Amino acid sequence: MKITRISAYQVDLPLKEGRYSWSEGKSVDVFDSTVVAIETDTGLTGVGEVCPLGPVYLPAYAEGVRTGLKELAPQLIGADPTALNVLNRKMDQLLKGHPYVKSAIDIACWDILGQASGQPVCELLGGRYEDDFVLYRAISQRPPAEMADNVKDYRDEGYRRFQLKVGGNPEEDIERIRACREVLEPTDKLVADANTGWTMHEAARVVNAVRDVDVYIEQPCPTYEECLNIRKRTPLPFILDEVIDSVAMILRGAADGAMDNVNIKISKFGGLTKAKQARDLCISLGIAMTLEDSWGGDIVTASIAHLAHGTPPELLFTSTDFNSYVTTSIADGAPQRKEGRMSASTQPGLGVSPKWDVLGDPVSRFE
Repeated sequence: MKITRISAYQVDLPLKEGRYSWSEGKSVDVFDSTVVAIETDTGLTGVGEVCPLGPVYLPAYAEGVRTGLKELAPQLIGADPTALNVLNRKMDQLLKGHPYVKSAIDIACWDILGQASGQPVCELLGGRYEDDFVLYRAISQRPPAEMADNVKDYRDEGYRRFQLKVGGNPEEDIERIRACREVLEPTDKLVADANTGWTMHEAARVVNAVRDVDVYIEQPCPTYEECLNIRKRTPLPFILDEVIDSVAMILRGAADGAMDNVNIKISKFGGLTKAKQARDLCISLGIAMTLEDSWGGDIVTASIAHLAHGTPPELLFTSTDFNSYVTTSIADGAPQRKEGRMSASTQPGLGVSPKWDVLGDPVSRFE
C-alpha cells in the first residue's frame, strides 16, 4: 500500500461556553483545527486531526501545523502508511522536532491500518478494556463561586472528575479549590491544574494552604525542576503535564519520584505511535495517566478514545471528550459522552466519517 495524496483542511471550532480561560490570563474563543486526509492506492482514506491550544500554551500553533505539512507531506508520497514505525522514523528524519505537525499524519495512518485490517484502532493499540472509560471536565478559570457552580452543573450531567484551571492569583486559587471541593462528593476527584502558571513561592503557598483538601496538584510551575521542588513540599498527589513530552522525561520523573500521574497528549508526542509507547511505559512503571490531546473536535476525540480504551482502568486516571466542548461537528461516528463516560468505536479504523461539507475545500494538497 502506498500514499498517493495528502490533503489538509482548516476548520474553526467555536466553544459552547464562549471562552476557555486558564493560567496567567490566557484564553481562546475559537479553536483553529487542522484535519489531514491521506489517500492510498488501494482506495482507503485515513483522517487525522491536530488542534493546538492557541499559540501560547505549548511550542505549537495552528498555522505552524499547515506550514510544517508543506515541508513534510510531499516527501511522504509513495510511503507505506501501515508501516508506522518506518513512517515515523522517516518523518523525524525529514523534519527535526515539531511533533505536533506529525501527529495528524500518524493518526490518519492508524485509521488506514485499522480499515485495512478490519479492526478498530484500540484493538491494534493493545485491546479494549471494559465497556467504557471515565472522563473529566475542564473548568475554565473564573471567579471561585462561578467555577463551583460550573462544577455542580457538570456533575449533574454525569461527570465525576474535574480539572480546575488555576494558576492565577494564589489567594483566589485557594478559594477556587476549596469552593469546588465543597460541592463534590467524597468519591469525586478534583485536580487543580495551574498549567505552569505559578512561581515556586506562589505554588508553595497554595499547596500549603490546601494540604487538608482532597485535591490533586497538576503542573504548578513551568520547569521540571521547579515542579519537583514543589512536589517535595506537599503530601498531595501530583500530576505532571507540560514537561512530559517524551519517554525520557517519564523515566526521569519516575526515577526522581516526581509525580503520581502524568498527562499524555497525543500531539505533544507526535501521534498515536509515540503516545502508545509512552502509555505502555507508564503501564510498566505503574504510573497513572490522563490520556488526551491539546484540543480538537470529533477526530481528535476519536483518537483519544481509542488510546484510552486500550489502557488498564486502574491506570487510566481519566480522559476527555473535546467534541462536547465545541459547537461544530466535523465527523460522523465520533464517540459521545454518556454520564461522564465514553467508548471508542467498534468500527474499523477510527470509526469516523468526515463531514466534507463542513471541512470545505482543502487549504493544501500534495500528490
